[in-house]
Amino acid sequence: MKGRENQMSIAEIVAGALLIISSLVIILVVLAQDSKEQGLTSAIGGGYNESFYEGNKSRTKDAKLSRFTKIAAVIICVVTILLNVLSNFSS
Repeated sequence: MKGRENQMSIAEIVAGALLIISSLVIILVVLAQDSKEQGLTSAIGGGYNESFYEGNKSRTKDAKLSRFTKIAAVIICVVTILLNVLSNFSS
């Protein structure tokens, strides 16, 4: 029984490390993204700017950063649920 408790604590440590790494990734990626806010001029002028980047949106730096943000958020959700299930299962 003592070995099983030790395995659960190792799983909790690994899950905690994954949560910390994923959180840091989200913070860094969000800070690296450009602001989408256009201010008062877009509210007055309608805010419709068609550019070359609209057609290639999936290839831009912001699209890649957005994808990394989504992946890190999914990892956080899955690891948190898994950690909760594991801790309830061991009790």
